[in-house]
Formats: sequence, structure tokens, C-alpha cells
Amino acid sequence: MSTAPPAPTRLVVTGASGRMGEELLDVAGDREDVLVVAAVSRTPGSVTTDADIETDLDATLAAEEAVDCVVDFTAPESTAEYAQTAADHGVPFLTGTTGLEGHEADPLGALDAAAETVPVLHASNFSRGVAALRGAIREAAASLQDYDVEVTETHHNGKRDAPSGTALTLVEDIEAERSDLTERQHGREGAAPRQPNEIGIHARRAGDVTGEHEVLFAGNRETLSLAHSAGDRGVFAAGALDAATELAGRDAGRYQFDDLL
Repeated sequence: MSTAPPAPTRLVVTGASGRMGEELLDVAGDREDVLVVAAVSRTPGSVTTDADIETDLDATLAAEEAVDCVVDFTAPESTAEYAQTAADHGVPFLTGTTGLEGHEADPLGALDAAAETVPVLHASNFSRGVAALRGAIREAAASLQDYDVEVTETHHNGKRDAPSGTALTLVEDIEAERSDLTERQHGREGAAPRQPNEIGIHARRAGDVTGEHEVLFAGNRETLSLAHSAGDRGVFAAGALDAATELAGRDAGRYQFDDLL
């Protein structure tokens, strides 16, 4: 006797008219393990999906009989609002929104508050390749203690935050292994010789580049370059959907993408 496949993870996707929202809907439509039951967008007329299209997350979660996870790729102020709304309804919350640090809406505080009642996952990047890259960078940073370090990222010309959230995550990984690197040098201009305690960070915006990140270690008459390039946003959408299926049903608390791989 054949066994029936498990029920798909029921999702609500916010920011459905955005670049990542559209990609999530497209990738989810080709999978059997997830089902988008509703899409939330401030501009619903621009969203194409078989799911219900709404403008208000609170009303959407109240109307849906069962939602296993809210998947959010929006803006910092919206993420802060949606995290609280998801928590109010007891729904796990996953977000890939970047630029949260220092924002006046305090989205990081909202994520911490939501995590008191539901499982919450925030990641700057949902690529499995980037997850592997982070491990390699931490190992290199720990081994090459006296080497200079430069981080360069390139994204499409419409990306709002700079440096990218992924680049900042890589910098934090390096700083965790190199206590001597206490200053972040964003770009260079004029007379700007390198200081021994700095990490150089460079952001480029051009064309339709999905996302490229490189970390350069240089010293002892040698260089080591560790890099990742994403072919399209489907890489991030697939990773986010994978994580959402793993986050659903977990205990309340903050989770990392690596925890769910």
C-alpha cells in the first residue's frame, strides 16, 4: 500500500509584488512540498498568482484556517509590522529583508519580541552556497590572523541598502575570528593607506547583477580569494522555502539558516 505524501507547508508570502516576492511565488508554484495560500502586497494589481491576493496581513491570517509560516521579503518598517502580526496569530515568521540594523522602526527588536511566542528566522542570504562560503571564510579568517581583508559585493542598480546584508554578515563572521580588526573602511578616496586594524568594504551597483560577494585575504606574499555568485533569485527563493518548511512547527525562538540546513 502506497503512503500518501505529507501535506504541503502552507505559506503566506508578503511583499508579493517585489523582486523576491515574485520569485518566491514562481518557485513555490513548481514545488509540491509548499503551498502559497495567500500573497500580501501593497499593490495587489501587479501580482500574478493562483493564491488569494490581499493587502493586509492581519486580516489575511485571521481569515485563513491554517498558515504554517509567513515568508517576508519587504522593507525594514514592514518587516517590523509583519513580525508582530505573525506573532499575534501564532504563526512562524521567516524574513530575508536586509537593512534592518539601526532602522528607526527597530525591526530587530520586533523580531526578538516575536520570537518569544513563535519561531523566527532572519537571514541576509538564503543561498546554500553562501552558507558554505561563510564556513570557509570563518576558517580562513581564523587561520590567516595577520592577513589584510577586503570584502567586495556587487548587486543590481535597484538595490537600496549598501553594503548588502550578506556582505555585512561576512564581515561579522571575519570579525568574530579576528579581534584585531576593529574598523570598517567603506571604500577609499584620496590619501587612504590601509590601516592594520581595518576591513575594507566595497559596494558596487550595476545592471541586473543578482548578487556577487568576494572576500580577499592578502599577506605573506600570497592572496586567497573566496567568492560566490548567484545566477538568479531562484537560488534565494528555493533556500527560503526550504527553511520555511523546516521552521514550521518549531518551538518559539530565534533560528539561523544554518540551523535548518
